[in-house]
Amino acid sequence: MIEVNLFIPCFVDQLYPQTGINMARVLEAAGKVRVRYNPKQTCCGQVAYNAGFFPEACDVAAKFLHDMDSAVMHYIVAPSASCVGMVRNGYDILLKERPELQAAHQRIKPKVFEFSQFLVNVLKVERIAGARYEGKVAFHDSCSALRECKIFAEPRKLLANVAGLELVTLPDAEMCCGFGGTFSVKFEAISSGMAEQKLLHALEAGADTLVSTDTSCLMHMQAFASKNNLRIKTMHLADLLAQGLGN
Repeated sequence: MIEVNLFIPCFVDQLYPQTGINMARVLEAAGKVRVRYNPKQTCCGQVAYNAGFFPEACDVAAKFLHDMDSAVMHYIVAPSASCVGMVRNGYDILLKERPELQAAHQRIKPKVFEFSQFLVNVLKVERIAGARYEGKVAFHDSCSALRECKIFAEPRKLLANVAGLELVTLPDAEMCCGFGGTFSVKFEAISSGMAEQKLLHALEAGADTLVSTDTSCLMHMQAFASKNNLRIKTMHLADLLAQGLGN
């Protein structure tokens, strides 16, 4: 039995808690996994880091490392490639001035996985028994998933094995959706234009649902779709894979 400690980012905890719950459900449905959760965890520090508040980000990173390093575990799994990318790569830069934290980071770094990456590459699971979704789905590669975590095939393999689902190809799938954290605030017009382009490409491909590994991208695109009456919905991969599973 593999022990997994859930890493629930603050964004998921506060805005999309069901996604965290569904990730746990899917991991348990995959078998061979004992799920654990440390309720003391808060944030990985990415928000402060992206905004340029480096000392504050270091303090948050120190808490994250303590919370995750203090438990006996084999793996740390998160429903966010963005936050996994922060822990794997951002901490290498952030913690240069905090050598006392580097040993804990090196212990944790190889254990941290994004949800789909863990299912496919570690558990060797590509089909979730009972998963079902009726619809045409396009997959959006978040920048963090594609560029920082090198995730591409894993979510597509999982989606291809969902009963009732038709996976369609999204044109220019590697293009950013325009969220980019503070980018969407500082450059609203450009950000909205990028979201529109992504959504129109999905509609042109015939998709009725746009799926991703990152709730931040999905929130951004869903807001644009709702405001502009675009007939497409967004869904996190964990939420989709949990469709059809028992309570």
